[in-house]
Amino acid sequence: MRLKAGDREAIRERLEWLRIIGLDEVRAREVGARDHRLPAAAPAGDKTHAEPSVSALQQALFGEIVPPSVPTGAGRSGDGARPGHPLASGRRQPAESPEESLRLIREEIGDCRRCRLCEKRTQIVFGVGSPGARLMFIGEGPGADEDRQGEPFVGRAGQLLTRIIESIGLRREDVYIANVVKCRPPENRTPLPDEVSTCSPFLFRQILAIQPRIIVCLGTPAAQAVLGTRETITRLRGAFREVEGFTVMPTFHPAYLLRNPAAKREVWEDMKQVLGRLQAG
Repeated sequence: MRLKAGDREAIRERLEWLRIIGLDEVRAREVGARDHRLPAAAPAGDKTHAEPSVSALQQALFGEIVPPSVPTGAGRSGDGARPGHPLASGRRQPAESPEESLRLIREEIGDCRRCRLCEKRTQIVFGVGSPGARLMFIGEGPGADEDRQGEPFVGRAGQLLTRIIESIGLRREDVYIANVVKCRPPENRTPLPDEVSTCSPFLFRQILAIQPRIIVCLGTPAAQAVLGTRETITRLRGAFREVEGFTVMPTFHPAYLLRNPAAKREVWEDMKQVLGRLQAG
């Protein structure tokens, strides 16, 4: 039986959905694909490797390009960014290399005692990934696993974030991942306003050092901090925002998706927009 174009698109969407929620052992032959082997990823830092035209899973399953759907009207700007935003220097490249800039920022943070979060933390969780990343993910703060290991997004929510990154054909080491605050809030509570105002300048300096093409804000605290708004993630997600020359996509936090699996579909739609913007240059 020959599948109609609409049916094939629905199957593609469903397989990506299964991939995101963790069902990785889908065989291409079950839907008539030519080859079920995933293409080899490019070595980290390989600038000659072309950007993926589709997610690795889509390409391996169907052997053809499936353009991401980017809703019309995406790319609204503004959305309440406050005057004098810390990212006001925008796309001005720092004098140091991204690697050196990040090293200097971490050095300045030191054994930080600037706010109360230092009292119960195990260690500072600075950030991880490629200093030259075109895509940056920002969460609100470290959890217990992150506090123990010193790396952002390594627990259950982090494992889901890794699958989301892979669903658009990238690897965790291709992107940069950080949080608004660098120390774990007690009992994983939301960072308080004074904690955010104390720690977020280091995040903004990380952004300026890396100069990502797109910033994905995971959850309300991250979106509010970066965009300078009081809107919640349910009102912000689904459309690009522009702040001081940086393109921002707010979406749900992976921890929220673990509690509300149905919202994974919305995150997938957001990530398709991100992929489309990355492909556009």
